[in-house]
Amino acid sequence: MKRYSFLLTPTWLGWLAVCMVFCFACYLLGQWQLDRRESALEEINRIVANYDQDPVPYAEAQELFAEGSPEDEWTVVQMHGEYLWEDSLLARNRGHGGQVGYEQLVPFRESGTGDVVVISRGWLPTSSTDGSVPADNPVPPSGEVQAVVRLKPAEPEIDRGAPAGQLASINMGEYENQVGYSLVDGAYGLMAQEHPAPQEAPRQLARPALDEGPHLSYSMQWVAFGLLSFVGWWYAARLHRRNLDLEELDAAEGSYDDPLGATDPRVERQERTRLAKQLRRRESGKYSDEDAEDAWVEEHLVSSR
Repeated sequence: MKRYSFLLTPTWLGWLAVCMVFCFACYLLGQWQLDRRESALEEINRIVANYDQDPVPYAEAQELFAEGSPEDEWTVVQMHGEYLWEDSLLARNRGHGGQVGYEQLVPFRESGTGDVVVISRGWLPTSSTDGSVPADNPVPPSGEVQAVVRLKPAEPEIDRGAPAGQLASINMGEYENQVGYSLVDGAYGLMAQEHPAPQEAPRQLARPALDEGPHLSYSMQWVAFGLLSFVGWWYAARLHRRNLDLEELDAAEGSYDDPLGATDPRVERQERTRLAKQLRRRESGKYSDEDAEDAWVEEHLVSSR
């Protein structure tokens, strides 16, 4: 280890500290990716558990809508009542199939409880001539309607304005301010089916994907990057030690009558490194008869080329 005593100098210890900080940062980034994977798996589990289940009556899901808990997302609920079309609004900047458009939001008065629940009936593309309005805004069925919806927690309020008749997010507080009466404010319903079926309806939003994403592989990559920093530090130390060996050999050439053939122009860099090691063994008293015989043989082999 004496040969690598330079690793205890401030410069090399400083680079080791940099490697440790970098490795710790990579560990934190890896944990961040694992947390994102955990969130994705929770969402997948909710979809699998709730999305395709038989609908439950609204009376049984009334508290779920009031609470709006993420664990109840995608619960299928059957409702009976009527749309309040005159109070419909549009949620703007909603993506669907790689395009940006609107979601049509219509309050729905549930006949059994009298609750008014906001239902998103689907997605509407923007007009080709005026991007600030949808291309069409189909009217929902009138009178008594049976609707099957999937529960979605209400969205938080965002600091962004919207034109008249539109919302920046599906936030029930903002909706109440525009219509002037109370709504079930924990969640809203995402349309699955309605009866009677209308002649024209918004496009249904796509089924959520069951994809956890590349978070696990990314976390492993970050850990690997952190460990590679120590490998790079040690490799740099090996190169530095090799350069020191060559410098020591060059310095010793003036003290010996070219005993190791170091001045031979045919001796390559690798050969000079080997000769430097022999020189160190000779100076330290560890140069044995076998080493001398090997050096004699190698010297004559080089001379005979």
